[in-house]
Amino acid sequence: MSSSFNRRRCFFLAVSIFPRACSAFLPLGRTTTTTSSSYRNGLSRTTSLWSQSLSMDYSSTSGADDTKKPVLRPLIVCGPSGVGKGTIISEYMEKYNGSKHFGFTVSHTTRAPRPGEVDGIHYHFSTRDQMLDSISKDEFLEHAEVHGNLYGTSLDAVMHVQKDLGKYCLLDIDVQGVKKIKETTQKSGDDAEFELDPNYIFIAPPSVDTLRERLVGRGTETEETLARRTKNAVAELEYGLEEGNFDFIVTNGDLEEACRDFERVVRELYGDLS
Repeated sequence: MSSSFNRRRCFFLAVSIFPRACSAFLPLGRTTTTTSSSYRNGLSRTTSLWSQSLSMDYSSTSGADDTKKPVLRPLIVCGPSGVGKGTIISEYMEKYNGSKHFGFTVSHTTRAPRPGEVDGIHYHFSTRDQMLDSISKDEFLEHAEVHGNLYGTSLDAVMHVQKDLGKYCLLDIDVQGVKKIKETTQKSGDDAEFELDPNYIFIAPPSVDTLRERLVGRGTETEETLARRTKNAVAELEYGLEEGNFDFIVTNGDLEEACRDFERVVRELYGDLS
């Protein structure tokens, strides 16, 4: 089955609601993106604003620039385990020159460094109290607790990628992380130092059965973990395919075609990145 992508503001293919014990879902067909003048004008206008936000002098403290806030526009990529989103991101960064325009953040964690890990490069290693204090002050874009340790992406880390590196931030996270980012975006008020306006792409498999086969093919799953990951995938797909949760959906039925679709989707979201 070929890959496909879908834009929520242009056309959305209706998808059946998953029963709890479902084993497959309706594949998304290839959609047609509108090319109306209003859409093109809107894309041109927002692309101009994004370019301004990248080039804006963040250190300016006087004059008319006081009324301008930098717009942080991270690219959020989500999908169930085994769907191939990491591979698609790697292909985009290397084959499609995505690393010229996008960068990764350094996450925070409360776990101890492993041999060879360097603070500030592999992770920002923090104490639990430090992270909890920052979380209480809404200084994290998203965070989660995994096996007793906190992990998260700070807003400062996202700003560093855009302000200091001159790139958009790209995040590969799960559905829970997406929900946290949406909460953070809703909570950001007029007194915030910047506007937060993420873009969201969901990577979907052609079916749950195909996803399960891919997980089995890894050779790393037990029957227990396979059942758990498959169950989690169904829940993630329900959220991922729900209208309005993501800007685009890319179906990874064929990796090469999915990578091409992903690149086209990013260009639609961020304009010409050549």
